[in-house]
Amino acid sequence: MKSFLTINPPILNSANPWCTSLEQLQELYDYPHTGAVTTRTSLLKGFPHDWSIHQFAFFDPNTHDATHANPQSGEEAVHTASLNTLGYSPIPLAEYLGFVQTISDGIAEVKEGVAAKPFVISVTGTVDEVVESYQRICARRCSVRMDLAMEVNLSCPNIVGKPPPAYDSTELLSYLIALKVELGKQLDNGTERETHVPIGIKTPPYTYDAQFQSLLSALLAGASAEPVHIPCPISFITSTNTLGSSLLIAPTLDIPPSPSSGSSKEYNPTLASASGAGIGGLAGAPLHPLALGNVYTIKTLLSQHKELEDVQIIGVGGVSDGEGYRRMRAVGAGAVGVGTALGRRGVRVFGEILQGSGDGGDGGAK
Repeated sequence: MKSFLTINPPILNSANPWCTSLEQLQELYDYPHTGAVTTRTSLLKGFPHDWSIHQFAFFDPNTHDATHANPQSGEEAVHTASLNTLGYSPIPLAEYLGFVQTISDGIAEVKEGVAAKPFVISVTGTVDEVVESYQRICARRCSVRMDLAMEVNLSCPNIVGKPPPAYDSTELLSYLIALKVELGKQLDNGTERETHVPIGIKTPPYTYDAQFQSLLSALLAGASAEPVHIPCPISFITSTNTLGSSLLIAPTLDIPPSPSSGSSKEYNPTLASASGAGIGGLAGAPLHPLALGNVYTIKTLLSQHKELEDVQIIGVGGVSDGEGYRRMRAVGAGAVGVGTALGRRGVRVFGEILQGSGDGGDGGAK
């Protein structure tokens, strides 16, 4: 089976707030320095978004000074770090598939030997909902000009009462087995093995060895599960999502001095959140070393097993310039995803990163 989409140049946006609308996706698709485009993570029925509790801020990692920015507004920010208490997209999967169709219909005739830029459709939900999402994406693949892939987001830290499934080997395996069964049905029913829709998973930041081993054991078990004639259903891993349990606080008022304590300040969360604590997912520059470690470790583990060695990695986390791009590629990323820097600087960031990296886009990831 085809292992992965060709992403040339090997850079794309991650699933984030700046790929929510048709207009944003069209701009990303039209920009010449994106090798693929990822949609914001969607559910079959959409997510009940509420700006009063689902928020976003850029901040200075040294001073923690924050700039509130509506991710839909396109305003530019100077701070290199971000924190969000967002959930998933309020737009349901069906509408995103409609957006992809609209963009496909607007593409001029594709030149012979030149592939249209692919779309990565990011989804989440229960096991059954993800399988249904895959079925819908596969059906849409027949009517669009570009290749499609499905990224299953199993790593959002901001959903109250629902810890990221990719931290639990058993829960992760349940997704892999269900998707492998569905993939087997499609291939057995005549789907061309060279044109099937590749499946990927988006993983959370892992911080100790047992978490990496848990991921590996789930992937190996998925590769050996029925139907045995189908290999591991995962073609790529997007590593990594934001780091949860992160908090920005700021002084909101001065407390009158007392003989015992002297002058002080009262601190409160910078962001609101569904939990009420303002705790959310950390991204941007502070996440970069952890993201590099995750990509390196996952790539190393995959390479040690024949049934997993072809799984590709999209490296995400704190890449904002050519050096960050080169670092991510050096540790094993087949392609590089950009999130916070896109929100800060707009689509021009992709061209600036590639220009700074010396990569003219000739070596697409496969």
